[in-house]
Amino acid sequence: MKARLQEHFEGVILPNLMEEFGYKNRHEVPKIEKVVVNMGVGEAVQDSKKVQAAAGDLALITGQKPIVTKARRSISNFKVREGMPLGCKVTLRRTRMYEFLDRLITVALPRVRDFRGVSPKAFDGRGNFSMGLKEQIVFPEIEYDKVDEIRGMDVVIVTSAKTDDEARALLRGFDMPFRN
Repeated sequence: MKARLQEHFEGVILPNLMEEFGYKNRHEVPKIEKVVVNMGVGEAVQDSKKVQAAAGDLALITGQKPIVTKARRSISNFKVREGMPLGCKVTLRRTRMYEFLDRLITVALPRVRDFRGVSPKAFDGRGNFSMGLKEQIVFPEIEYDKVDEIRGMDVVIVTSAKTDDEARALLRGFDMPFRN
């Protein structure tokens, strides 16, 4: 079964991008390859249970079990040892990726306090888009009463676009709310 945004991409966005950029083949059209959701937990240095709580929240939001990320090297100023758990991340592909993007764009972003749109400059030069959310409670899957601490997260949307303009047109087709 295909996600709603996947059908929208194949039926509406793909033909529009082929016309706008003059692609000859439908495989030239940029598409979203994966979405990486990352939650860094700085307080994990004192209490390692915080990483497990963050991983539980991330699993609820994305519908997939997160990988716990560990420190690559020791940093004595931050009291970090090599191999110490410091955060968690999830890489979403295919149907789960489209379902997460659908919930992000239609439900979570409008619930952000004082939301004026995401920055259209948050591209990396190779067609990938990054954004940060300050609190995980904007997702309806998270129950506000059961949250022990408000944590932020990074969302990276990796596309097959060659330029930022192509990626911006692709995300605009998915109704990503860019600032004017």
